[in-house]
Amino acid sequence: MKRLLSLAVLLVIIPHFQAVAGSSLPVTRSIGAPVGFAGACARYKWLCGRMAAQQLDEQAAIGLLQKVNRAVNGRIVSAEDRSSSGNGDVWSLPVGGRGDCEDYALQKMKDLIEAGYPSNRLALSVVIGPHDQNHVVLVARTGAGDYVLDNLTGAVKPWRATGYTFLATQDFQSRTGWRVTLAGPRAGEFS
Repeated sequence: MKRLLSLAVLLVIIPHFQAVAGSSLPVTRSIGAPVGFAGACARYKWLCGRMAAQQLDEQAAIGLLQKVNRAVNGRIVSAEDRSSSGNGDVWSLPVGGRGDCEDYALQKMKDLIEAGYPSNRLALSVVIGPHDQNHVVLVARTGAGDYVLDNLTGAVKPWRATGYTFLATQDFQSRTGWRVTLAGPRAGEFS
């Protein structure tokens, strides 16, 4: 009886996880990029350009995502970085081992591209994070769906499992563009 119950639980959980893991973020119309993104694009050619990459099988891709997420989270100290002119966030790689959410995401993107992950399968995304604040994460597209690398957790999760509401995402194909996402628990509040 116990084995039958365990099998029934697995038959319910596995398809649910596959449905969660196997989905891509929905995108709609174009939207302007967040303040600070254009400057970062001009500074870092890898951010908005296409870079040659190797083919990774699914298991290797997920392993690389987890390794980079943990490594970057472990070596950067969270700190706000405002421009000296007071015109908002500075989108840059971490400076002096310190940075805020978009700095972590940029470092993860750079490290993944340098490790051979395809640049057109990586995108920055603005989400509603903890305490109803805007937060930036890195989204990695795999054959199993879109996964999120986040400075607030060591776990790489399918986007649906983050609890975040996704607002806008860098276009995977047209790397300088951004698209409206509106997906997640509070998406209906913004449509």
